[in-house]
Amino acid sequence: MSPTAVDIMPSVVPAAVPSKGAALAIGSLSTAQDGKYQGLISDLEGSRTVERQMLDRLVDGATTLRASTYASVHIMLTPNEYSSLLPNISLLLSQLLAGLAPLGTLHLHNLSSSELSPLTSALTLSGFTLLNTTPTSIIAQKPAHSAQGPIRLLNRKKVDSAKKKALWAISSETPSSPSIDPDSLLTDADKARPVPTCEPVNASAPRRKRACKNCTCGLAELEEEELRNSKVVLIDGKVDGKAVEVNQGEEKERLIQAAKAAPKATSSCGNCFLGDAFRCASCPYLGLPAFKPGEKVEIDFGMDDI
Repeated sequence: MSPTAVDIMPSVVPAAVPSKGAALAIGSLSTAQDGKYQGLISDLEGSRTVERQMLDRLVDGATTLRASTYASVHIMLTPNEYSSLLPNISLLLSQLLAGLAPLGTLHLHNLSSSELSPLTSALTLSGFTLLNTTPTSIIAQKPAHSAQGPIRLLNRKKVDSAKKKALWAISSETPSSPSIDPDSLLTDADKARPVPTCEPVNASAPRRKRACKNCTCGLAELEEEELRNSKVVLIDGKVDGKAVEVNQGEEKERLIQAAKAAPKATSSCGNCFLGDAFRCASCPYLGLPAFKPGEKVEIDFGMDDI
């Protein structure tokens, strides 16, 4: 009879729990004085080697635990000391997680009900697995494969940045909506060039600065009439030491005739071309602008400031 092959399925081996190895007992001056810390050490020394540490040395960084060394860590503090430790307990828990061997256990003794909830949350965030919780104690375990150190929360800024990048990526892949021609939104009335118009001039209302070119409201005619009827005071034209008022139109006509009568800019004193400041009282060029010697004097008949 020929031999028959037998297929043997491998059995699943459960995760091993470390045997009772070295233990670390952490206490404080208060629990050492009331005897609770010594009682904890006595209970542990009956079955294993116990190493002792004070809490303040670990919190202050005066000592460092050896990595993956202890099968269990036991902490004995007063309830008030647990409460004062809570704001900075994540640093202590990260040290204990590194010092524990895989599947090692952390025991918190002498608790009160007010510390249970914050301590269990801190243990979970630091990477421990909760095994048992009573009104006065907590037992947690280090996982077989543990990321050393506390669990880090995601940076909200990085998350928001990633969301924005994903949103832009989706927008770039999605076909964009057709653009709208802005000219199609305008009517013929919108496109028509407005004809510049102004309201009829009102003599009693505040007047605009000057009439515009091709004025049709009557302001140009009003300005021309006022110019004809207005009078100016000639500073240099004095009679018996008094300033003389002359008609604006008459003075303008006089200056025009004086310019026509002078084919060349010559004078007896030779200062006429320099301007009124250098001219005599009887100079025929009074009121005319300065000019170059030998230049023919011409007057713009459209001048309004003469």
